Amino acid sequence: MEPLRLVLLFVHLIGFALLLGGAITQYLTGRLKINRAMLWGAAIQVLTGLGLSAPLRDGDEPALAKLATKLVLGLMIFVMVFFSRKRESVNRGHFLAIIGLTLLNAAVAVFWR
Repeated sequence: MEPLRLVLLFVHLIGFALLLGGAITQYLTGRLKINRAMLWGAAIQVLTGLGLSAPLRDGDEPALAKLATKLVLGLMIFVMVFFSRKRESVNRGHFLAIIGLTLLNAAVAVFWR
């Protein structure tokens, strides 16, 4: 099961890169619009996160509170991206919240042991 977990983790990191990279790119260009990279990144993050939370290891599963926190953050990000994807422009605060929540989600993954 370890190879499956590693593949899911790899794809999860690709989703993170798509989401954060797409958001930073849009922010630096000054055009605050949800792009396809952000949408796909958010979807990949949620789906692979669910796969990673499955009890595939031998008693080395993360705490349920950590999993619940990451799920809530991931769903919040996905909803913020999904329902804003067709707008010509997104409010700056909304856009910065997507970036902030993405970074917070990564921080929870790294620092919560």
